[in-house]
Amino acid sequence: MLLYSETFGTKADINQPTLVFLHGLLGNGRDWRYVISQLSTTHQCISIDLPGHGLSAFIDAEMTTEARDGGFEAIHQALMATLKQRGVNDYVLIGYSMGARLAMYHACALAANSSVSSNRPRLINVLLEGGHFGLPDAERELRYQHDQRWAARFAQQPLVDVLQDWYQQPVFASLTVDQRQDLVAKRSDNLGSGIAKMMLATSLAKQPQLLPQLQQLSLPIHYLCGEHDTKFRNLALACGLAVTVIDNSGHNIHIEQPIAFTTALLAFLD
Repeated sequence: MLLYSETFGTKADINQPTLVFLHGLLGNGRDWRYVISQLSTTHQCISIDLPGHGLSAFIDAEMTTEARDGGFEAIHQALMATLKQRGVNDYVLIGYSMGARLAMYHACALAANSSVSSNRPRLINVLLEGGHFGLPDAERELRYQHDQRWAARFAQQPLVDVLQDWYQQPVFASLTVDQRQDLVAKRSDNLGSGIAKMMLATSLAKQPQLLPQLQQLSLPIHYLCGEHDTKFRNLALACGLAVTVIDNSGHNIHIEQPIAFTTALLAFLD
C-alpha cells in the first residue's frame, strides 16, 4: 500500500539524505510547507499524507484497531513501500505529534528487523516534535475509552463542532483565539470517518512503550518541544534523549515558529 507523497527541492550533494516529514492528527503534508520552503533549495524533501488524511484520506493501509499494536505496523510497512517507490536511499525522518509516534515505531521496527534487507531505504536520523513515548499498561484502557469517545464524535458529528472542542484541550492552551479559529477552519476539510479510524488505529493505548528501545538505537535521535508545551516538555526533559526547547512556542513548533524549527533541524543534521 502506497501513501500519497510529494517531493520538493533537490540535493546540494548526491550523498545528502532525503528529509521525510510526517504530520500530526488532522493534518497533512501541506502543514510542513513553511519549513520545506526554507529547506528545499539545498535539500530534497518528501511530505507524506498519512492514512485517513489529505490525499490519503481513503487509504487505510489495512489498519486494524483489533491488533495489540493497532495500525502501527501497517503504517510502518506503508511508509517503507512509499519511500522505496520514491527511490529514497538514505533519509531523515521528521515527525510531529502522531507523526512523531509513528516515526518512533518506524525506527524501532527497522532496528528490530535490521537483517531483513540491505537494499531498502536506510534511516539515518530521527527528529521528534512533541511525540509521546507510550503509556504503562495500567493507563491504556482509560486512554482507549477517551479516544473512542473522540473518534465517535469525529465520525458522527459536524466536524467544525468537534474541532471547536478539540482545540480547547490543555495541550493547545498556548494558541491564541485567532490561531485556534484558523486551525478549526483549516482542519474542517477532513473526512471525519477517516480521522476516527486513524485515531483509534494509532491510539496511545495501542502504541508500545518505545522509549527503552529508542534509548538503545545507534542512530541519532533529537527531540524538539515548545517552551509553553508543559506536558511534552516534561516528557522530553526526562527521556534521556537529546532535547531542544524552542522559545515562544507551544505544541506545534513548525507552524508557530517555523524558522526556529528549521534552524534546530539544520543544527541536528550538521
